[in-house]
Amino acid sequence: MSERISIKEVIQIYKIDDQFLNELIASELLHPETENSIQYIIYEELPHLERFTNWHYDLEINLPGIEIIYKLLNQMEELRIENKRLSKMSQDFTNWEDAEF
Repeated sequence: MSERISIKEVIQIYKIDDQFLNELIASELLHPETENSIQYIIYEELPHLERFTNWHYDLEINLPGIEIIYKLLNQMEELRIENKRLSKMSQDFTNWEDAEF
């Protein structure tokens, strides 16, 4: 079992609106676990929750904006990884005709 914290505790600790948290869950930005009708957030998702909370409360970004920013940041990370992979692969070839993409 992974370490987790109940939604109720999250709301109290982070001082966030339960409606905002429910919207994050409904939009699948957070993926709670349910046990005995109690929802939990796994610790691995807490950095995401903190980021979303900061964007929403500090920067006044609404949920659609949060979804777009999160998607774009994930795409940038995927492209960075792909770029690194291709760069490493290109270093292995002395002749570009030898490369198979």
